[in-house]
Amino acid sequence: MGSEKKKILIVDDETCVRHMLRLVLEGAGYRVTEAGSGTEALRLLQDEPFDIILSDIRMPELDGLDLLRQIKQLGVEGMVVMMSAYGSIDTAVECLKKGAYDYISKPFKPDEVILTLRKAEERIRLQRENVKLRWQLSQKKDNHSIVYRSNVMERLLDLVSRVAETNSSVLITGETGTGKELVARALHQQSPRYKKPFVAVNCGAIAPSLVESELFGHARGAFTGAVQQKAGLFEEASGGTLFLDEIGEFPMDLQPKLLRVLQEGEVRRVGETRSRKVAVRVLAATARDLRELVANGDFRDDLFFRLAVVEMHIPPLREGREDVVLLAKHFANGIAASEGRSTPEITLAVEERLGDYSWPGNVRELANFMERTMIFSRGDVLGLETLPGEIRRKNRGGEQSFSLKQAALRLEKEYIHKALAATGGNRTQAAKLLEISLRKLLYKIKEYGLE
Repeated sequence: MGSEKKKILIVDDETCVRHMLRLVLEGAGYRVTEAGSGTEALRLLQDEPFDIILSDIRMPELDGLDLLRQIKQLGVEGMVVMMSAYGSIDTAVECLKKGAYDYISKPFKPDEVILTLRKAEERIRLQRENVKLRWQLSQKKDNHSIVYRSNVMERLLDLVSRVAETNSSVLITGETGTGKELVARALHQQSPRYKKPFVAVNCGAIAPSLVESELFGHARGAFTGAVQQKAGLFEEASGGTLFLDEIGEFPMDLQPKLLRVLQEGEVRRVGETRSRKVAVRVLAATARDLRELVANGDFRDDLFFRLAVVEMHIPPLREGREDVVLLAKHFANGIAASEGRSTPEITLAVEERLGDYSWPGNVRELANFMERTMIFSRGDVLGLETLPGEIRRKNRGGEQSFSLKQAALRLEKEYIHKALAATGGNRTQAAKLLEISLRKLLYKIKEYGLE
């Protein structure tokens, strides 16, 4: 769980109980927030995540069991521990059946409360470790996972890991084809919401007249053709993540309604007068400059700031030259496996051309290119003759490169490749031929992807 203070929400209608628990828990190193009712607790839970919710059962308006039920229905994050002065075995069992982690009786001893919370912390730690392990396994199995070697992508995915556990909205920016949806899925898969739906929608692909109905739903008879009621995508994603791709295309007249959903955590279907609670994490993406749209009056500034609590920028593929060959091999492996054939070897000359090309369509263009190349090349080797003319001839700028640094790297890689081939893959012998240490050779093999 780390050294970061865990956030606890105390829900109790008795001020003295909340005050006593605050003193105990803050003394034990927790960050404490108080709610005097179940309704106030729900409002707080919509705005920010808590690690543990410590709630009384007997409360006016919305009692603890109803609060627990709504927390589970909405998919709100946090381990729930119930407490009551009217405890019984039956009540405890009912709480556990409805999804509470544990149950403590009033009056309670401070040590008992702390022990229960420490156990809940350990459960949270194990759950989060399992989420990360599942993600790592999916990275190895999924042909659409994020593959990288460059430092800039490593920093981006480190940010993904840190932001995933929060409830904050994230704005993902980057050129077309850079993999913005993959990053959004990574945020979802590494979050506590991973068991709940991930719903993706392209805002630019829906007719403006249908956006409101698609996102927020509609009542029967709300408009011509609405023959039955329909839940919107916000409701479908409740408890999980809603990914709004191409958010820069979102209709200006509906932006206030989207802002209201983000602020209030509730939606109102077209043609209805009542609102419905939803607990959804919203991720948005755009290839456009939203700040420029805001400056031109084409996008609301308050909505922009609400969406961009955290901003993540995915660099274009031309800025991560070391990722190109790794991705090309990854796509070749996936295509070969799906066709039941062996993966062809990519020659050094081809690797050089792939690295020199500018890839204006980014990862999507590279994936399509590898699929096309594999179709027309059925041999065991992908050589220069298999490449389309524009990639075979051009480098990044369409001109000859005179970089001594790049030339030296290519020569070093070629010599290591030849030494390994000459020794039948014996790394110790190859290191002697190259007159470098075995440790340095192993590092270079990993650096150049020659495993």
